Amino acid sequence: MQLVLPAFIIHWYLSLFSQTFFLHRYSAHKMFTMNKFWEKFFYFLTYVSQGSSYLSPRAYAILHRMHHAFSDTEKDPHSPHFSDNVFAMMWKTKDIYNALLNNSSKIEERFDHNYPFSKTIEKLGDHWISRIGWGIAYVVMYIVAFVYFDMHWAFFFLLPIHFLMGPVHGAIVNWSGHKYGYQNHDNKDKSRNSLIFDFLMMGELFQNNHHKLPNSMNFASKWYEFDPTYPMIKLLIWLRIIKPNLSKPADAEF
Repeated sequence: MQLVLPAFIIHWYLSLFSQTFFLHRYSAHKMFTMNKFWEKFFYFLTYVSQGSSYLSPRAYAILHRMHHAFSDTEKDPHSPHFSDNVFAMMWKTKDIYNALLNNSSKIEERFDHNYPFSKTIEKLGDHWISRIGWGIAYVVMYIVAFVYFDMHWAFFFLLPIHFLMGPVHGAIVNWSGHKYGYQNHDNKDKSRNSLIFDFLMMGELFQNNHHKLPNSMNFASKWYEFDPTYPMIKLLIWLRIIKPNLSKPADAEF
């Protein structure tokens, strides 16, 4: 347990940071800019932190822009209101994501632009050898913890979350963020803010606020709301690793 719990927490939050900071706020919305060195650094960090569940910044950006344009309508790629359960929504999202990734479906021009792309990391991250290799690494870590560190056998049930970390985060945000909680804004959709649980999702569950101001770097909008990723963004701005994208108003579509 001394090894597994810290490892799970680190994997959870490092993967979640990559998803909210690099895939969501940078790739999909371009809320800030960075030079090519840092773009490649965070691109590779996304691959390492998501491991077996690596998500392409290009496919993620297109998918997410579609979500904003068609929020909670039949064209929304992952609205919980057109799926019987969270697993059906995840499967539907997977099919649309793979179609975008493999260019097997028509993509509207307004969605398909201005995102980071690395042919090398894309090929590596989506290769079956890489995905299986990361999965084996997670299993080996748990076996070592079980054999040498007196880990309880029940912790093996955490392994599927490691395997599917990226999609798990997406499912929580898209299901809970459009079904449960309160609304600060009338966005003509069913987006919600899930205040109590948002510390687990680093700001991503302020979906109602985000759909109102999709390019605001701070997903919180009330005094009692706190977006844990925003201070990290402010620190990176102070360190001059990123710069706010002042050319994009906070209420621009994406």
